Amino acid sequence: MVMRTMKKVRGIVTLLLIAALTLAFSVHEGAASETFQIGIIQLVEHPALDAAREGFMAALSGEGITAAFDYQNAQGDIPTLSTIAQRFVSNNVDLILAIATPSVQAMSAETYSIPIVGTAITSYVRAGVVYSNEAPGFNVTGASDRSPIEAQIRMMLEFMPDIQTIGIAYSSNEANSVYQAGTARGIVEALGLTVVEGTVTTTGDIQQNILSLAARVDAIWIPTDNTHANAMPIVGQVSIDTGVPVFASEEGMTMGGGVATLSVNYFELGYQSGQMAAQILRGEAEPATMPIQFARNYNYIVNGFMIDELGLTVPERYMDFIRHP
Repeated sequence: MVMRTMKKVRGIVTLLLIAALTLAFSVHEGAASETFQIGIIQLVEHPALDAAREGFMAALSGEGITAAFDYQNAQGDIPTLSTIAQRFVSNNVDLILAIATPSVQAMSAETYSIPIVGTAITSYVRAGVVYSNEAPGFNVTGASDRSPIEAQIRMMLEFMPDIQTIGIAYSSNEANSVYQAGTARGIVEALGLTVVEGTVTTTGDIQQNILSLAARVDAIWIPTDNTHANAMPIVGQVSIDTGVPVFASEEGMTMGGGVATLSVNYFELGYQSGQMAAQILRGEAEPATMPIQFARNYNYIVNGFMIDELGLTVPERYMDFIRHP
């Protein structure tokens, strides 16, 4: 009698375990098949920002996340960013990808609850959207495109060993650009060279600013600056007309009118952001406690067209990185 009772108990336990496992499997399958609504807010169309967006979407697909994307581009108009941000909040999307500093600033001003993952943003702290890189503290996290500025400046000196004065052109109304310009200034001055700064607030100011700098410096350096990114053909033409080389921090900007750079790989940066978003969507992490990540992959880029136009000699170790637009 006791043996029969024990067998009955074991049978019941077995059935309960099977039921529990079946339920868990069903829940897992339901989560995996859920379609998440994701808003993508991008400041402007540009190869680097576009690549970051593509990398983000590829990462979500690779992570098995099913998503419906609402992609909105402000076309460089700052007020439009706020309109887009309001749209995403009104639609109560599950997560937002903010591409470039003004985008994450506009988005974080509209919501404290919807998770925001950024990409192509240099300093989240300087942008005022997190407490710190280690512990963001709000609903914002993401991947930073902090450039290897010292390596870029030293690269300039390899191409032009006799440089004495370097111009720094940047947008005074972009927090990321101001931060990078300050960093570059310190590096250049530590090398015993002279810095001349030239700032703009709109693309319409760029041609005159570059002309003014070119009259006073041996070469010009530009950070990952969204305003200048839109006007690199203008910058490149001024460079050719004046004979003053321009070195830009990012691949697309360099191929648009710069000489050479060591650039963040923006597709890979976006991929990092996508992996972070996947963790948040699966409930494995929260933006407030998810540290900011930094770019892991960089590419050397040399613009063969600008090299020929300016009559520069490419150092031997960069010969394999020459490209033509």
